[in-house]
Amino acid sequence: MTLLRIGFFVYEYPPALVGGLGTYAENITHGYVDIGHDISVFTLNDNTLKTREILRGVEVHRPLIADASNVWPFFVADDLKKWGTNIKLFNDIFIYNILSSTKFINGLIKKEKYNFDVVCVHDWLGSIAGLVVKNETKIPVVFHVHSTEWGRSGGPGSEVVSHLERAMGQNADKIITVSYAMQEDLIKHGWQSSKISVVWNGVDPDMYNPVKVSKEEVAGIRKLYGVPSDWNMLLFVGRLTWVKGVRNLLQAMPLVLKEFPNTKLVILGKGEEQGDIVETAERLKIKDKIVYRFDFVTERERILHYAAADVCVFPSTYEPFGIVSLEAMAMEKPVVVGAKGVVGFKEQVVNGGPDQCGVHINAEDPADIAWGIKATLADPEKARNWGENGRRRVLEYFTWHKVAEETSKIYESLL
Repeated sequence: MTLLRIGFFVYEYPPALVGGLGTYAENITHGYVDIGHDISVFTLNDNTLKTREILRGVEVHRPLIADASNVWPFFVADDLKKWGTNIKLFNDIFIYNILSSTKFINGLIKKEKYNFDVVCVHDWLGSIAGLVVKNETKIPVVFHVHSTEWGRSGGPGSEVVSHLERAMGQNADKIITVSYAMQEDLIKHGWQSSKISVVWNGVDPDMYNPVKVSKEEVAGIRKLYGVPSDWNMLLFVGRLTWVKGVRNLLQAMPLVLKEFPNTKLVILGKGEEQGDIVETAERLKIKDKIVYRFDFVTERERILHYAAADVCVFPSTYEPFGIVSLEAMAMEKPVVVGAKGVVGFKEQVVNGGPDQCGVHINAEDPADIAWGIKATLADPEKARNWGENGRRRVLEYFTWHKVAEETSKIYESLL
């Protein structure tokens, strides 16, 4: 394998994590370092972090930004004016991209004489930097598409974001996306099929390892939520937004509780649907069987939640990949996952046969969600076997080392 120097543009990176993109960025860059590649990450600075440092072998740059959000309305497109107070988000993204790309070109390449083999940019959040690098250098640029504006919004979404995604897709030398479902969706929307490769995401099975959690820790989590040892604990982990299907999951719960009354659902996450979730549980008269934890917990605490659960349920209607199911599978938990539409869960979770590790459901249908949960709860021994199969599948296909190796091969093909 050729050792590479990689420029890496990503909106979030430790210690400033927001969601799955930051988790991906942290793990894949460490995977590259383990192989022997040199990585220079450019990421957002909230103006409290160091502008340059080495983190576990990864060189991290965070240019200081400034607030120009009251300037944008003078000349930006009408679409951006509709962002309202969110114009500050666009301001931060734009300035981060411009300062990062100019530091990359004028600082690292021209002044410090770095010789980069490839540049990768992640989602529209790094696309402006990618387009600038394409304008100013001959370095191959790879566009990593983790999701799209039309998918996230359930419609056309923001014109500006959509234009940035499409422009980066057209100008990139290669596109890497996270699932075959996502690849099909990009092609359906007119993206050049010959440019698009698929590399699944991964998980750290050494960290997500059931043998590293004690019975006392598991008992502590269940006690915290009032789940007796002989009850069923269902777990949802994720952002509380419409595409994650949490409201449909709540609507499924009366059907589950009818057959399995000694069951509690723990919802762990934050998002704009928090109020709707509480109201839905009260309206369905199931609030005593639902536990809300509207919080962004540490990774260790999240691992303890997986360990304490009997079944993990992720009823997404749009989920290009979805690392949460891998985390649950690595912890030997059976999973019930959305599998209709642009959802990568169906590529991770085997739905039948000797290697079955979970159940596919139509996440748009609460009755089907309930069916999947009940099918898993009905036979605890079978469910335990599914969990063991899930961990074996993770070890074979979904480690960060494997992700880094496969991505590196695509980068090498551009040299």
